[in-house]
Amino acid sequence: MPARPAFILALIGRLLPALLLVAVTMAAAGQPAREPHQDRALLVDVRGAIGPATAKLLSDALAAAEERAARFVILRIDTPGGLSDSMRTMIRDILAAPVPVATYVAPSGARAASAGTYILYASHLAVMAPGTNLGAATPVQIGGGLPLPGGSPPEDPNTQEPDAQENERQDEQRGEEAEPAEAPLPKDAMGRKIVNDAVAYIRSLAELRGRNADWAERAVRQGASLPAREAAERQVVDFVADSVSQLLAEADGRTVTLGARKVVLDTEGLAVETFEPGWHVELLQVITNPNVALILMLIGIYGLIFEFANPGSIGPGVIGAICLLLGLYALNQLPLDYAGLGLMLLGVALMAAEAVTPTFGVLGVGGLVAFLLGAIFLIDSESPQFQLSWWTVGATTAASGAVLVLLLGYVWRLHRRPVVTGEAEMVGHPVRVLGWSGTTGEVLARGERWRARSALPLTPGETVVVNAIDGLTLDVSRPDRSDEGEG
Repeated sequence: MPARPAFILALIGRLLPALLLVAVTMAAAGQPAREPHQDRALLVDVRGAIGPATAKLLSDALAAAEERAARFVILRIDTPGGLSDSMRTMIRDILAAPVPVATYVAPSGARAASAGTYILYASHLAVMAPGTNLGAATPVQIGGGLPLPGGSPPEDPNTQEPDAQENERQDEQRGEEAEPAEAPLPKDAMGRKIVNDAVAYIRSLAELRGRNADWAERAVRQGASLPAREAAERQVVDFVADSVSQLLAEADGRTVTLGARKVVLDTEGLAVETFEPGWHVELLQVITNPNVALILMLIGIYGLIFEFANPGSIGPGVIGAICLLLGLYALNQLPLDYAGLGLMLLGVALMAAEAVTPTFGVLGVGGLVAFLLGAIFLIDSESPQFQLSWWTVGATTAASGAVLVLLLGYVWRLHRRPVVTGEAEMVGHPVRVLGWSGTTGEVLARGERWRARSALPLTPGETVVVNAIDGLTLDVSRPDRSDEGEG
């Protein structure tokens, strides 16, 4: 018995390490799993106008950065501006991003104009390459709408007024940041609301990131622009970097606000991985061009019309349905004016109705006018990059006019063609007498036996002509002598 305590102690000594290992394993299982530490930065390239495809690209890139546990996202942009809705979507994604986002205007010669300026102000880190510029953030909708016919552009919203340029030169000579000069507000109430809303929005972003809010207001009210070096000196951007590697080195150790917490950037030496957009982003980028969307929709409509006019063709119906769905999906992603879409659909319907209604051009011409007006009003956007080209509007209207001319020619030929079916076609047709008694009998007309009557007695085998049809009885008579040789 005395040996039992020693045995128990020895057993405990052997089991204790195993018990500790089990306890540690269970405790670790109760803790949230730590993501693997990855020394990488994700590089996202944005080229061209800001639109639905750009917003989707950034959303996918931020999701990939979180999935791959990347420390940093670099949004390398070169944009003339774009859609306000897409810009605001991108800014919301940046503000809610799980990792710090640096917007980098590059390479040399690139710009972050209009919507790009807002995105730059919203980013955790704003960087520019030498030889780049930003600004011209005035909402262009107040400047006058569609481009002029013949390719002449509207008044350039990126051009500063002479007074604004002189004010900026005086500010630079004084070496101080003056209050933004007041630019005259638009005369209409809607224009004033648009400008004031844009000013409040960009100032809120500037205050959030600690950047120059006064110059941001000037960029909106006066369309002011800045080159890279001056932007850094005026605290519009954080610094200027020649390359992505220099950006990472300069960003290292800086403190940014990520959500509700402060984060010290640890970026030096990060491996840079370029984010490649998926096929759906590339497809969206193609079809959300309003010119492509309009052409797709028209191909779809005319394909379905051809299918309904020629049942069983199958090919035009399938192609038309696919193109129509793609076109409608693309238009749904764009700022669509539903009055313009309604006018376009009405125009196509009137031109199609011309084929079955003998109005000799009244419906067709009205449809052509409605189609042209609808195409002009189809896209309701303040961004010139997302306006319909006058060449596209003219080409699609001309194509619809050509279809209308073909339909009118077809209807005219049908109207002049002699009747080949029905009762009217039987009148004047020669028939052969099969049997006759008095004033009635039977005749053979087009391989069918008909009852017939005549004021004169006829003989079997005689050829007569049909004068009229009364129900199922033919009124016949002998042909004139001048017509005997024709039978």
